[in-house]
Amino acid sequence: MNRAIQFGENVEGYTIPVLNEREIRASAGIYFLVLFCSIMLVHFEGNFLILKYFVTIFLTDFIIRIFVNPKFSPSLILGRLIVRRQVPEYVGAPQKKFAWKIGLGLATIMFFLLIVVNSHSVITAVSCLGCLLFLFVESAFGICLGCIFYGWYYKEKAEYCPGEICDVTKKQDIQKTSTAQVVIILGFTVYLVLAIFILNDIFSENPGNLWDILSLE
Repeated sequence: MNRAIQFGENVEGYTIPVLNEREIRASAGIYFLVLFCSIMLVHFEGNFLILKYFVTIFLTDFIIRIFVNPKFSPSLILGRLIVRRQVPEYVGAPQKKFAWKIGLGLATIMFFLLIVVNSHSVITAVSCLGCLLFLFVESAFGICLGCIFYGWYYKEKAEYCPGEICDVTKKQDIQKTSTAQVVIILGFTVYLVLAIFILNDIFSENPGNLWDILSLE
């Protein structure tokens, strides 16, 4: 069998092929930043150029990940270089493949409608925002939404999940949220709402040039 075409790595001590979650999160973070900037350009300037490049690259990358080998994915290689000094955190390959198939599906929809048909609609908007959500949650919180869907779809527990969320049945003390902490969150929410009502007019004023302000004093 050609070892160049496979999904996941065989690591001693693990019964199924695994991937390095740290480089996956790094890759997701890179893609999130580029996609977010692309969407902002579309929203504020009506410029779809960067978004079209993103969709093309994103689709190509995911085709390589799923049908060739994740180790040859350009974004994962870049992620590997970024986190090369960090200890690997292994995650089961099967649930990642399922998650990336969802990403491939969204990318295919965007590519066909945005580039082949050269159109934009609520369908492309929802697909872009869906990708943005998946990438943000993965990169910021280490939560793979597609991996969660894997368990729902196959009705079986995934193995080797990031942070051992598949195995944790009882929270450790450091993970528990106290009543005081909940009150702090609620209080901070009230503080934010009051700040918006009280300071909105002041904050709406564009800042002036510091040197012009000082020269008037």
